[in-house]
Amino acid sequence: MLDLKITGGTVVDGTGAQRFRADIGVKDGRIVEVRRRSGDDPGLQTDAEQTIDATGRIVAPGFVDVHTHYDGQVSWDETLEPSSLHGVTTVVSGNCGVGFAPVRPGREQWLIELMEGVEDIPGSALAEGITWQWESFPEYLDAVEKRSLAVDYGTQIAHGAVRGYAMGERGARNEEATADDIAAMARIVTEAIEAGALGFSTSRTEAHRAISGEPVPGTYAAEAELFGLGRAMAAGGRAVFEVSPQGTAGESPAEACMREMDWMTKLSAEIERPVSFTMIQTGGAPDLWRAQLERAGKALENGIEVYAQFAARPFGMLFGFPGYHAFTHRPTYRKLKAQLAPAELTARLTDPAVRAAILAEDDLPPQLLPLFDGLFALIQHSLDRIYPIGDPPDYEPTPDQTVAAIAERRGEAPLATLYDLMLDGDGTAMLMLPFFNYAEGNHDAIYEMITHPAAVSGLSDGGAHCGLICDASYPTFLLTHWARDRHRGPKFSLEYVIRKQTLDTATLFGLSDRGVIAEGKKADLNVIDTDALRLDVPKMVYDLPAGGQRLIQSASGYDATVVSGVVTRRDGVDTGARPGRLLRGVR
Repeated sequence: MLDLKITGGTVVDGTGAQRFRADIGVKDGRIVEVRRRSGDDPGLQTDAEQTIDATGRIVAPGFVDVHTHYDGQVSWDETLEPSSLHGVTTVVSGNCGVGFAPVRPGREQWLIELMEGVEDIPGSALAEGITWQWESFPEYLDAVEKRSLAVDYGTQIAHGAVRGYAMGERGARNEEATADDIAAMARIVTEAIEAGALGFSTSRTEAHRAISGEPVPGTYAAEAELFGLGRAMAAGGRAVFEVSPQGTAGESPAEACMREMDWMTKLSAEIERPVSFTMIQTGGAPDLWRAQLERAGKALENGIEVYAQFAARPFGMLFGFPGYHAFTHRPTYRKLKAQLAPAELTARLTDPAVRAAILAEDDLPPQLLPLFDGLFALIQHSLDRIYPIGDPPDYEPTPDQTVAAIAERRGEAPLATLYDLMLDGDGTAMLMLPFFNYAEGNHDAIYEMITHPAAVSGLSDGGAHCGLICDASYPTFLLTHWARDRHRGPKFSLEYVIRKQTLDTATLFGLSDRGVIAEGKKADLNVIDTDALRLDVPKMVYDLPAGGQRLIQSASGYDATVVSGVVTRRDGVDTGARPGRLLRGVR
């Protein structure tokens, strides 16, 4: 008797090989049979406790998302949405040098403010939601292991937390580490990898700052510190050294970025472990990513594992009336927002008198804190680069779709046009301001990134940037836009984009038990109606602890998602099953 049988589906197995029709048998969380079918073959006849008819559907491995920030959310949310809404069955957290372990008693709030600034996760939600049951990193893993989850959760140890723990205020202020400091940090890192951390992460980009404006600890770390911690990581076992380098999230000089490539390549060669770095196209250096990929490709040809993490679409911010926007500093808006619930606020904003008052007012001056308080001015001065996202969302719009272009056609002031566009959809409309990956106004650069053998799908930031983006939907976007809907340039086969987020991402972290549909592999699976697959419009919800807000983007077309042989979502709805567990690295 099988636990689960999936019959009649078209299998895209994750290897990139041509699809085939087959039945899949699952027992005790593993795939025990993949029976290919042709013609009138009746298929797998073994009885099963549960059967899913996948006729006319694609059956794919569960997606492995290697760049998320659920470090705190895992304390209170068993579903780990929004990633689990998009066929993700394994997440890797602890990216970008920020995390919540180790932590000295009394320093919890400092780590919260660090995460809030870098990843735009409401500090009030983190403060209320996290159950601090640990001091050391192994104790953090033990606390997570007690949780029953909808997906498997793995994590890395973050440089910021390590520095703050080992060096105190000196580490937090980015003072240079002494030999003793490096030795103390190294012991923590080795201990974490031995306990099951999947890697070590650090941030080198000055765009990553705590809510106070201070750079992430480790931003200016010398090579002696980076190599010392890389060696410590390798001493603990197989793991990945993850870097947010200089020049990939700002306007840093190309020379600085290529120096980063030099030391990352040297480190990977020395410790014989993968080094993975985040890579996006910037407006100030629109071809820098090509030089990065060329360097990573040459390293890979020489057996040195250096991989770039690419973003599957433009990387920037979404905004509308629920969240950050151009009118947050207008006195009338401020007054109404303080007095009204979100639904009531939206209704008042449609009042012509309120509209006229807001458009006529001067902005209140920005505060020094919080970190994102000045976004209203950036939006006001970017109307020639802002696009209504539409329904269904269009992430590759043309220049005639900008707010400025629409305003010109209407013969209106651009800010007035922006206000009205934000009121579409009963005030829930979203507009997109792409900061990165859209320098030429199309996805051609992203297409090149995805094709490169040294590039791995990443940067979804699931669980983070709650008020700005919702890129946890990358898995669905890869299947819809890149394998089906793109009309402004070439696309990929479904087999290719599925491999990019299953076998390839699992292999980066040494997760050899998943990412492929084959006998003996972990039964993490998706049954997908690819014709009906569709991304919903992102919307703001207020379901975080303390009423914190976050953008959520759902999808339709997922018939079923399976984790360890258990159906966790059916027709897009959470089943309540919690087979997901802490994922410790194999040593």
